[in-house]
Order: sequence, then structure tokens, then C-alpha cells
Amino acid sequence: MFVHLIEERPNPSTDYFVRPALPADGRPIQCHQFGQPLPDPTDLIGATVVLVRYVPPAWARLIERHRARLGELIYFMDDDLFDLAAAKGTPWRYRLKLARLATWRQHWLQRHKARLWVSTPYLQAKYAHWNPERLLPAPLPAPDSAVGGNIRVFYHGSASHQAEIDWLYPVMQTALDAEPRLSFEIIGTAKVNRRYRRLPRTTVVHPMSWPTYQCFLATPGRHIGLAPLLDNPFNRARSCTKFFDITRAGAIGIYAAGSVCDELIQSNQDGLLIPMIAERWVDAILGLAQRS
Repeated sequence: MFVHLIEERPNPSTDYFVRPALPADGRPIQCHQFGQPLPDPTDLIGATVVLVRYVPPAWARLIERHRARLGELIYFMDDDLFDLAAAKGTPWRYRLKLARLATWRQHWLQRHKARLWVSTPYLQAKYAHWNPERLLPAPLPAPDSAVGGNIRVFYHGSASHQAEIDWLYPVMQTALDAEPRLSFEIIGTAKVNRRYRRLPRTTVVHPMSWPTYQCFLATPGRHIGLAPLLDNPFNRARSCTKFFDITRAGAIGIYAAGSVCDELIQSNQDGLLIPMIAERWVDAILGLAQRS
């Protein structure tokens, strides 16, 4: 028998409240995010289904068809999602989302005999007629030191490096999927954020002034610096100042072979010179991570 955990995307509500409250009885927990394929109905037999904040339509239809097969149905909320007046002042798109996925589902949840989990005494008192259970938050476990801790990779290219920013996306996507200790930091505008926020453990930092950047760069915690440089007429005139940024951060650098960096860097001594082949950069990042 499974525990099916349904959430829009990974979020603090799940990690701080719901996961610690799930039964520690050895049952496998399957996480389902919006848009992912639904489980086979046979996996619902005797299962617990936990809806975190929202009731997506696809899951509502599945539960309606197979409610008799389920064990428990649980709904968790950590805001007053059943009362649209509580959301007054928030953007209308957000209020419409709450209405569709939460507020208008209140009677549906009661009809299907869902248990109610809440996060605060206020919600527990307001919905006392439902006999809700209040969950207490729990801290996330500390990172396991046995796996070497976090390894931060960074690329601090400006807007003039949009081609390199685009080129790096599949490189970092593959590296982050392959090595859970990796995190990634990139500087960019809203356009960069819209793309890179899809990657796990990735931080997009807003561009800043040079003095502010110098202070930012001196903050410890960066391990692998990237300096890709595609071969085009504009880049042929560039200097290799990224070398100084990366060394100032106390990191090991991966630089584009065949670029101006060749004149400044001795590979395997001052950093790594790697041809601009995506697979080679993934291998270089993962190789440095394994040494950490």
C-alpha cells in the first residue's frame, strides 16, 4: 500500500509540515507534482492520498472514480484557503487559483470524507466543525556530511554572454541530475530566471554594480567556477578576466580551451581548459565534484 503525496511542486509546506506527519510504517511514499502522469488505479487500493494545499482537477476525477478503493484521504492547508476574503489584496490571478484548486473544493473534500490537517491554532479553531488535526512544523534534517556536503558551481556572465548562458543550460541540467551534492548559481535578469528556475538547486542572482559584486564574490562557499566562451567574432576580442573572479572566490575554474584563456591558464594547474563540447564540460564538473 502506498502513500500518494500530491503537491504543485516541491515546497516548504510539504517539507516542514506534511512529510514529518506521514506514517513511519515503511509504506513507500510516491510524490506526484501537477502535470505528472497519474498512478495506476491498482496502486490506490488501501492507499493514503495526501493533497497539499490544492486539489488538482485530474486528481479530483481520479479520486471520484476510485474513492472506495482508497484508505485515507487527507487535505493539508497552511493558509486560510477556504475563505476567499482572507486573500483580499492578493493578485486576482492568485485568488482565482485559490478558488479553483482549494476554496471551491471544500464541500467536495467533506463529501469524500477527507481528514483535514492544518498548520495553526487559528485554522484549527476556525474549522473546528471539521475536527482538524494541527501539525507542528519540524526542521529539515542537516545535510549528510558523509556525502561531502554541498558543492556550489557558479557562472557570473553578464547579459552580453547570453549565448554562453543558453549553452550552459543543458550542461548544468545534466550535471545537477547526476550529482545531488551540486548546486548552481548564475547571474541574470528576468529572462535568465524564467529559464533557469526550472533547474533543481539553482539560484539566479540579479545583476549588481561592480563594487557590490566584489563584496558578493568574497562571500565564501563557491567551489567550481565556469568560464565558457563560444567561438564568435565578439568573443575573440574578450579578455580572460573571469580567471580573476574565479580565483578571488577561492574556486577551481573550468575555462574554454582554444580561447584567450589559453594564454593565462595552465591546464590542471591553474584550472581546467576544456573544449566547448557540452559532454566534456559535464564530465569536468562531475570529476571535480568527485574529488571534493
